[in-house]
Amino acid sequence: MQDRFGRQISYLRISVTDRCNLRCLYCMPEEGVAFQPHSEVLRYEEIVRLAQVAVGLGITRLRLTGGEPLVRRDVVDLVRALSHLPGVEEVALTTNATLLAEYARPLKEAGLARVNVSLDSLRPERYREITRGGDLSRVWAGIAAAEEAGLSPIKVNAVIVRGLNDDELEDFVRLAAERNLHVRFIELMALGESARWQPRGYVPSAELKERLAGLLARSPLQKGEGGLPGAGPAEYYQVSPGGTVGFISPVSNHFCQSCNRLRLTAVGTLRPCLLSEREVDVKSALRRGADEAELRRLFLQAVEIKPGKQELPQCCPELGAQGEAAASGEGGAGGGRERKGRLMSQIGG
Repeated sequence: MQDRFGRQISYLRISVTDRCNLRCLYCMPEEGVAFQPHSEVLRYEEIVRLAQVAVGLGITRLRLTGGEPLVRRDVVDLVRALSHLPGVEEVALTTNATLLAEYARPLKEAGLARVNVSLDSLRPERYREITRGGDLSRVWAGIAAAEEAGLSPIKVNAVIVRGLNDDELEDFVRLAAERNLHVRFIELMALGESARWQPRGYVPSAELKERLAGLLARSPLQKGEGGLPGAGPAEYYQVSPGGTVGFISPVSNHFCQSCNRLRLTAVGTLRPCLLSEREVDVKSALRRGADEAELRRLFLQAVEIKPGKQELPQCCPELGAQGEAAASGEGGAGGGRERKGRLMSQIGG
C-alpha cells in the first residue's frame, strides 16, 4: 500500500487489549481507566481475519501491543495463527516483561521473532514508583527468559522524563554494552497522561546525545548495521560489539516522512497515526458480515487519511508552534472519524 505522500505502508501494530498490570505515571491515571467490556474488544479470529486483509494489501510485519499483551489469555495461540499467515515476514511483541518469564519459550515456539521491553528505570524502588507497584526482578527474569528462548535482538525502550529518570542515562548505556541489548531512549510526547509532564519533563534527544557523547560511537550506525532488523525511526550508536543505544525523537525530529505503519486498536479501529485523532471503524463492518472487498476498502481508507505530519499539539517551547494540520489535504479525506481522548494504553503505542 502506498499513501498519498508516497510512503509504503508495510507495518501493522495490533493492540490485543487495553488492559495492563501496571499503572505507569505517564501512561495511565492512578485510579486506572474504565476498560472496554469484553464484547467490544476484537476476538482473536477477528484480528486474524483483519491481519489477512492487511497482508493481502502489502503489510509484511506485525507487532502485538496492549495495554500489556501478555495479560490476555491464550495470546500464544494468536501469535501462532498470525505467524503462519502467508506473506507475514515477522511477528514481534512489545511488553513490560513482567509476565515474559512464563511466556518467552511458548511464544518463540509459536513463531514470535523478537520482543521490545518497556523499562523506564533500572532502580527497583524507582521502578516501583513509576509503575505504581511493579517488581523489577520480574522484568529481569523476563528478559533472561527471552534471551534464552532466542527472542532477539531484544530492544529496551525507556521514556526519559526530566527529574524522574534522566539521571540513569549512563546506567542504561552500561546495560546495553554489558548485556548486548539495544536500548532506545524515547522522547516524552504530550499524549494522554504524559501531557501532565510537559513541558517540564520533556528532554530532547539532542540533549541526551550531548550528555552521553563520551560513551557513544563517533557516528550513528547506518540502516542495517549493528544486527538490527526493521526500518524503525531510531538513530543508533554502537556501544559494544553486540549492544547499541538508540534515540527515538517524535517531538524534536519528526520522522513522519518515513512512517510505514498503521495501528489496529483493541476495539477495532484503524488509526493511521499515533498522534492524530483520525480513525476508521473496521469492527462494525466485520461484525455485520463485510466481505473481503469492503474490508480492503476500509484499510485503504485508513491509508488515505494518514496525515503527512503530526497533528496533536506538542508542549515544548523550543519547537515553536505545533499542531498544524496534515500537509496537503487536511481535515480527514476519506471520512475517518474523530475520536478524542484515548490514552496510550488504549491506542497501542
